[in-house]
Amino acid sequence: MQPLKRRLSELRHEFDDAYTRLDIDTQLRDLEKLEQETAVPELWNNPELARTKNEQFARLNERVTPWRTLKVQLDDLDELVVISDGDVELKDELGAQIDVLTTTFGELKKELLFTGEYDAGSAIVRLTAGVGGTDAQDWTEMLERMYLRWAEKEGVKSTLLERVAGEEAGVKTSVIQLDGSYVYGRLKSENGVHRLVRLSPFNSDNLRQTSFALVEVLPEVGSDKAEIDPKDLKIDVYRAGGHGGQSVNTTDSAVRVTHLPTGISVAIQNERSQLQNKEVAMRILLSKLQQLKDEQHAETMNDLRAGESASWGAQIRNYVLHPYSLAKDTRTKYEEKDPKKVLDGEINGFIDAYLGAQISN
Repeated sequence: MQPLKRRLSELRHEFDDAYTRLDIDTQLRDLEKLEQETAVPELWNNPELARTKNEQFARLNERVTPWRTLKVQLDDLDELVVISDGDVELKDELGAQIDVLTTTFGELKKELLFTGEYDAGSAIVRLTAGVGGTDAQDWTEMLERMYLRWAEKEGVKSTLLERVAGEEAGVKTSVIQLDGSYVYGRLKSENGVHRLVRLSPFNSDNLRQTSFALVEVLPEVGSDKAEIDPKDLKIDVYRAGGHGGQSVNTTDSAVRVTHLPTGISVAIQNERSQLQNKEVAMRILLSKLQQLKDEQHAETMNDLRAGESASWGAQIRNYVLHPYSLAKDTRTKYEEKDPKKVLDGEINGFIDAYLGAQISN
């Protein structure tokens, strides 16, 4: 039994270290406090506050419950190993249980990689078609599907905030809200230009076509973090356009919000009311400005310099469907030989490779 005790002791030591570094006990106290607050019936006198509190509880509960469960399982296994000392018949069973807990901990300890202020929270993914006309717009729609499929497989809630369709096919822009624990920390590696090489389905000669799309992964920033001076904002209202530029309503409900110091603007037209479009646009703008603030190491929003948070520079990933099949990240050199599988939402290999590269750097 000594090898089992040694394995369990090593696992316990590593678990306790991670548990302390992530301050799980404090998070459990916060969870208990939120549970008490959400149990008060009067909270629903303010539906917006009630919804926010319940969302906070759900996210925190999702984050800390696996750690609490694993801690209980380790405690139980500790006792079982002690009382079964010398029982040869239990040796294999206990070894199998240690293997299971080791695997579970291996997944949980990835959270130690997420050290950014917003890494534990949700994300907004903004897709924009680049040069390449209809091919680029079709490529952007393929990426939209990729992230929606990833969210579905990972149990992440997805909400389409904005979608502007192309004239012939695909989308010009798409904005997706992805809600879940550590979504931003995982997906921020997707931020950048994605390049597709394939035989074009949109020209009669079936020629090889290269298309580009910009993926912006933005942190979900609470309104309480807002530091924007209203004087720095320009708000334009215009008529929303549907497929092919046709009018989808008779009111000027579309809204464009521009941050004058940086020149960053966000336009939203999907919601039915001007107020809703403005609220969504402000959420996305705040997220873009927070990302830019982090990149520039600025102390406040007022210190930001002009410039987009994501640029049309060198691509971060190539997806080649012809003349061969390969998806390869230009930063980590990680690759998948089946790009169709990647485009079906199997992007965790790229995410893990990027996180692993951050550790070694």
